[in-house]
Amino acid sequence: MQAILSIQKLSKSFMLHQKNKRIRAIEDVSLTLHEGEFIGITGKSGSGKSTVLKCIHRTYLPEAGEIWYNSRLYGPIDLAQASERIMIELRREEIGYVSQFLNVMPRTTAKELVKHAIVETGRDADYAERETVRMLEHFELDRELWDSYPATFSGGEKLRLNIARAMAKRPRLLLLDEPTASLDEASKGKVKVLIEQLMGEGTTMLGIFHDLEFMNHLCSREYRIRDGRVLA
Repeated sequence: MQAILSIQKLSKSFMLHQKNKRIRAIEDVSLTLHEGEFIGITGKSGSGKSTVLKCIHRTYLPEAGEIWYNSRLYGPIDLAQASERIMIELRREEIGYVSQFLNVMPRTTAKELVKHAIVETGRDADYAERETVRMLEHFELDRELWDSYPATFSGGEKLRLNIARAMAKRPRLLLLDEPTASLDEASKGKVKVLIEQLMGEGTTMLGIFHDLEFMNHLCSREYRIRDGRVLA
């Protein structure tokens, strides 16, 4: 099975300037993700799990190490060294990211957010319209909210919209950063259905979940992180 992502000795720290202190978030993290797999990363809060995902997505710039991604656009590429232009293209075309927080463009409706995400991948407007409706209906987002601005939504509504937007793009690699943290059991079940559908279509996933029961029967393998290091 071909590796789609290979992380080698990844490290990242943060400087607390007010205290003149450097905090080590992750150190020498190495892991491999093969095409079609769903890998789970577990560990206590503050152990460095989210830092790994944000380095892959390049929300954080790694200090050391390599993140080799076997992309369709560029072939094998080290995301730790890739330019911002290349990262923007990869996020648009291949790499999706779902967190428990929703960052959106102002004055953009819920329906426009999802539809724009699909159109970005090169799909035509008719397909984007159909898929947007399907996703919003799947997550039972009230139709009265479709033409509203997400700033007015509840936390659960924002989270469901965030997941719908990311999954609608059918990314090649999907990073999931505790996306079900504040969802009820019914909504978690809908996320699980779409994850299984994406897996069936060949999407590769790397996910963080505090709800370990949710990960059962989904994850191919698990990496456990403690104090910024992957445990053997």
